[in-house]
Order: sequence, then structure tokens, then C-alpha cells
Amino acid sequence: MKIFSGRANPELAQKVADYVGLPLGRISLGRFPDGEISCKIEEDVRGRDIFIVQPTCPPVNENLMELLIMIDSFKRASAERITAVIPYFGYARQDRKDEGRVPITAKLVANLITRAGADRVLTMDLHAPQLQGFFDIPVDHLYAAPVLDSYFLSLGIPLEDIVVVSPDEGAIKRTLIHLPVFGGKLAIVDKRRSSGTTTSQAHLIGESVKGKVALIFDDMISTGGSISGAAHMVKEAGAAKVYLAATHPVFCGPAVERLSAAPAEEIVVTDTIPLDASRRPPNVRVLTVSELLGEAVKRIHRHESVSKLFRTYR
Repeated sequence: MKIFSGRANPELAQKVADYVGLPLGRISLGRFPDGEISCKIEEDVRGRDIFIVQPTCPPVNENLMELLIMIDSFKRASAERITAVIPYFGYARQDRKDEGRVPITAKLVANLITRAGADRVLTMDLHAPQLQGFFDIPVDHLYAAPVLDSYFLSLGIPLEDIVVVSPDEGAIKRTLIHLPVFGGKLAIVDKRRSSGTTTSQAHLIGESVKGKVALIFDDMISTGGSISGAAHMVKEAGAAKVYLAATHPVFCGPAVERLSAAPAEEIVVTDTIPLDASRRPPNVRVLTVSELLGEAVKRIHRHESVSKLFRTYR
């Protein structure tokens, strides 16, 4: 087995390799004078089980193209099996034709990864779990819920004081996975979307949050409109404290400003996407998913079950 990293998130790749107990594989990635991506594998990979760690986070097209080129390089170098470890899968929200004459880009990207030569995909918290069916190769889909839940349990908040909040109707199934851990109280924010970047919160449905600690979970924070709006709503409804949690900190557009102004004690995210200082709200806490990914890598290599690492919706 060998683990290689693209340039999207080398810190996470190093942590995964450390957990597995291997050095990162040697590969040279750069650019030709005209801007095209260059790639050269600096060690023998013939007959090897290869894992490429490369989230397709912003800049999405750059990181996706680099992943495809790396896969092709390993295929042509006679690697036995290539697993694309994609902690964050870009283009996941373009998964259907919600109006005429638009692409289903999530399927296109899945086809590109497959045709490039990947034999397997390991990913985490897809925006829609049915995206696994877009691939014609096996997909291992992990959830960051155990990592996030363990952190909140470590805060020592009495379970009777916790209400789990879904930031919109579409996130209800994703939020339900946390309920058994935190006492089973659920509230739902009724969100209305007027455009791709503009949302409004109309009603709060379900359990009362007055005097409670609200934990708001989502799969990603992009522009921050939905989750920050939900935070304002539950705070106005009387919540004593509000915590925001998401697996993927995309943090684009006005996200930092919105999150900085949100009435949240902490914004808890994972390191599927690297955060530099310019995209880091002051109260953000980053948890690592490297051990979860590393354990999955070891099990895939040994042809062992990965299902024990799954947290499926109920």
C-alpha cells in the first residue's frame, strides 16, 4: 500500500499516512509554462495498492483536474488498484435537473473519475447520499458524525438541556443521526430559498429551544446563509447557547462575515477542507477526520469490512 497526496489538502493526507504508519509517497506536481498541470510519480508503484488523498474543494476545477491527472499517472504506471480518497466531493449539489437545459454535473464528475482509472472512491458526508449511485465503481461513504458528536459530549452539557436543530427541511435525515446521542429532542427551521445565495428563515418547528443549548448540524457551510440564519432564529426563540457544526467548511463568498456575526458559541468543522487565516472565523474549531479516513484506508487495503465505520440514517 502507498498513500499519495495532491495539493488540495496535504496536511490531512499526512495525518492519514501517519495513522496508517506509512510515509507519504513521493510525487512531483507543478505547472508547465502555459499553466497546464504536470505530474511525475517519483517511486515505483507497479502492482501497488494506491490511495490518492485529494478533496475537490476550492479551487474546485484545479483540484479536480489534478486528481484526474494523478489517477491517470498511476494507471499508466501499472498500479494494481487506485482508490480516490475524496474527503469533500465538489459539484455534489448539481445532482439533478431542477429546471430545463441544465447539466447534472455530479454525474459528469463521477464519470470523469471512473474513466480516468479509479477503481474505488472513499468519501465523506456527500451532500446527497444517492450520489454513490452516480459511480460505476464501489464507493465507501463515511460520516463525520462520530467525530462531531464526541466533541460535543466532551463539553459536558447535560443531555436534558440539548436540542438538536436541523437548519432546513432537507437536512432532517442528516440531523436524525445525532438524535440518539443527544437525547432525542429535535427542532426544524423552515427555510425558504429565493436564489442560489439568498435564503430566509420563516418558522421554527418541533421542540422548544427556550433556555436550551441548540446544536445545529449541516453537511457543509458554503456562503453561511442557511446555518447563520438558523442560529439567529433559535437565539431569538430563547436558546441559551447555540453551537454550529458541519463537516465541510467551504466558507465562500460572505461566509466569514455571516458566521462572525452569528450568535454562536463555537463553529465546529472538520479538516476535510483546509482553512487559511482569511477564511477562518474567530470562534471556529477544527476537528480532524484523519483517524476515521485512515482506518477506512487500512480496512480497504486488507479487504475488511468498512461498515463498522458507517453512521447510516435511521
